Amino acid sequence: MGEALSSQMGDRTGLAERFRTLTRESTWTEVARISMRFPTFHPQGMVRLGDVLFVSSVEITTPTKRYATPIDGHDRDPGQGVGHLFKIDLRPDRAGSLLASTTLGEGTMYHPGGLDVDGTSLWVPVAEYRPDSRSLIYTVDPQTLKATVVLRVADHVGGLVRDTDGRALHGISWGSRRFFTWALRADGAIEPAAAAAPAMRRNPSHYVDYQDCHYAGRGTMLCGGVSDLRATPKAAPLRLGGLDLVDLGDGRPLHQVPVPLWTPAGQPMTRNPVWLEPSGEGLRAWFMPEDDASVLYVYDVR
Repeated sequence: MGEALSSQMGDRTGLAERFRTLTRESTWTEVARISMRFPTFHPQGMVRLGDVLFVSSVEITTPTKRYATPIDGHDRDPGQGVGHLFKIDLRPDRAGSLLASTTLGEGTMYHPGGLDVDGTSLWVPVAEYRPDSRSLIYTVDPQTLKATVVLRVADHVGGLVRDTDGRALHGISWGSRRFFTWALRADGAIEPAAAAAPAMRRNPSHYVDYQDCHYAGRGTMLCGGVSDLRATPKAAPLRLGGLDLVDLGDGRPLHQVPVPLWTPAGQPMTRNPVWLEPSGEGLRAWFMPEDDASVLYVYDVR
């Protein structure tokens, strides 16, 4: 792992162990609200490196439309949009300002998902905005935002997790119903056999759909997600937000906690990107649940 980038990532050792201490009764304390100073569209994933926040987002220009009956295995058309990766300043005097940005995607693949980071690169998926579709996997230089396509996948990949201990790349599908694993070579490149046929398993947990996941050490990933529950199909949804620690070996949830936090408008904090890291004797959580005029909410939890 590069020394400079490693120092920017901060101390993430013990993240999984600290998360296991959280319960339904844990106390969440707000420590900051940072308004973004630019249009954020629909944020999807984020990573914090020191005083910089990287956020993937989708700008929808033509919404998808559902078919009366499936066509070529799809339940809707692809719509149109633009995929963005934002580099955001977190320094106190400039917090929320856009430092740089780049566009990601190709044709109908314009939907960036949850991203992760290793010692060299950001890993970002960009998919069609519909299930059972196709995706591009990018590595992005966090300094220059130069993006390189390293894999094409015949499915919707909505998030990536870079296992820096086990030399593997993991992905989640639309709604996180499937998990993918690609073995990596010593130089970080994807093994050719894995690129052609990644390992796949079903997600055994169903109470929330994961929106953003990150490597949490010791073969685990930490995921934030939401579930909309309705008493009737036309009823207003009850939105449940939660965090899961997941075993990357077999996909089992190892520890699960609800997140009893909502925005003033009622959006659960885990609706969009989530980032957690050790802080003091507990954890610090970063949430960006709102679209367009987004606010970054920062909480400490013990």
